[in-house]
Amino acid sequence: MLAWSAKLDYKANGALSCMFYFYIFVFLYFLSLDRFFKFLAVNDFFHKPLEIFGNIFKLNFTPNFNIAFSLPLSGFWLNVIITLIILSFISHLAASLKLNNYRYISYLLLIIFGAASNLYDRLSYGFVIDYFDLKYFTVFNIADAMIFFGVLGIIVILSKKNEIYSSKN
Repeated sequence: MLAWSAKLDYKANGALSCMFYFYIFVFLYFLSLDRFFKFLAVNDFFHKPLEIFGNIFKLNFTPNFNIAFSLPLSGFWLNVIITLIILSFISHLAASLKLNNYRYISYLLLIIFGAASNLYDRLSYGFVIDYFDLKYFTVFNIADAMIFFGVLGIIVILSKKNEIYSSKN
């Protein structure tokens, strides 16, 4: 088992590790799953809420014309701002590839894929398609979760880096 896990992290001549490709595959799977649920929602599969765990968690198509957590910002300029943010993340991703920090790069990809899926909704439908309805919280989608966990992962990495830096000084 140890030899197998060592092979996963093997980097030959600066090539990306097998684990990194695995992460990309998983992220593409979640992106595809998000697009599939959005397809079902737009095509009226959820014509009435589908209860998963009673009325606490259900599938329920909800168009979201605003941004995260339904903050009231929408329209053309929001699309421009989101596009510029995604492009800046892609630029940062390209620069980060040289550092071989695959965990950090993976979190960036998670954010980019999630944001791109929601941007596609905005450009195609004029709103983001949300479908997971969590009582007492919000309605969200898999792309939102990808963005959240990507940002959370980057915060953890940066906080650990700050802890190491401050302990050396």
